[in-house]
Amino acid sequence: MCKGEESSMASENKHHSLQTRILSNGLINEAKKKKSTQQQQKVDEIPLAKAVLTYLQYAILIFWGYISDFLRFAGLKTDYKGFGKDDLFKMSLEFERFYSRNIYRCIGDCFNRPVGSCPGSELDLLDRTSDDHYWTFKFTGTSTRCLNLGSYNYLGFAETTGPCADAAIKAVYDYGVGNTSTCRDLGTLNVVRELERQVAKFVGKPDALVFGMGFSTNSANIPALMGKGCLILSDELNHASIVTGAKLSGSVIRVFKHNDMTSLESLLRNAVIQGQPRTHRPWRKILIVVEGIYSMEGNTAKLRDIVEFKKKYKAYIYLDEAHSIGAIGSTGRGVTEYLG
Repeated sequence: MCKGEESSMASENKHHSLQTRILSNGLINEAKKKKSTQQQQKVDEIPLAKAVLTYLQYAILIFWGYISDFLRFAGLKTDYKGFGKDDLFKMSLEFERFYSRNIYRCIGDCFNRPVGSCPGSELDLLDRTSDDHYWTFKFTGTSTRCLNLGSYNYLGFAETTGPCADAAIKAVYDYGVGNTSTCRDLGTLNVVRELERQVAKFVGKPDALVFGMGFSTNSANIPALMGKGCLILSDELNHASIVTGAKLSGSVIRVFKHNDMTSLESLLRNAVIQGQPRTHRPWRKILIVVEGIYSMEGNTAKLRDIVEFKKKYKAYIYLDEAHSIGAIGSTGRGVTEYLG
């Protein structure tokens, strides 16, 4: 075999081994990505045993509720208030009242607990008792100190004492309660600009714009960013403020299943291929709208996958971090820091 053929064969073997290595690395990365996605989906799923037990408990309450209504109608149980047998029979035909009377009444004290203090990191719940099977309650005059896991006061801004309260009182004395108009009409305050600079520095952005209300942040900004000829891809569990802003923008809105990346990519692919309805012209902008932490579900957006889709299909991302900034991440900078 000549030297040229040996060199050619060595080059081919080297090229083949390089292709094999690239293919192998690609398969490994794809497997890791799939495993990561499966792990995140697994975290979001409700354990089967807990789901079965929860439904079983509700089934027992419903079953006992029908027995209780039968005993009340027969006059063998007299724990109901303010209505007679005829009323009871009519009410038993309506499931909403049946649920309130027989199920929610028994467990309502777990949810409707009167609060007797500022809802900070801890709060005082007023103790009460019932002598008539939870139809009415009486306060005992005592309270129980509890850890607060049911409030939006994550950062303690609603405290009546402490540095936040003191700074707010001082600001009212120095600047009043506000400009009573928009910045465009009456300008802004130096403390507001300082706040915006601090927010921008904290999240690592060139600048920031502060709104006085979370709802208006979404409902006013989305129409400013989007318009006719644009497409908004919105998670089905996005907050009402996002839904309002999307509708006000005049853009076409398409909804993908909650945290379902297959559903999102399908919509993106069709949007790029098909374009706008009737004309099939390319969309002016495609905006993917998600939340950092979904307030009612408690799970996070699959931001890594969404960023990949954004780059792949030349789209934009609108990330609502109302519940994640200050709450997650090693330094409290939200879901972007939390997910790396």
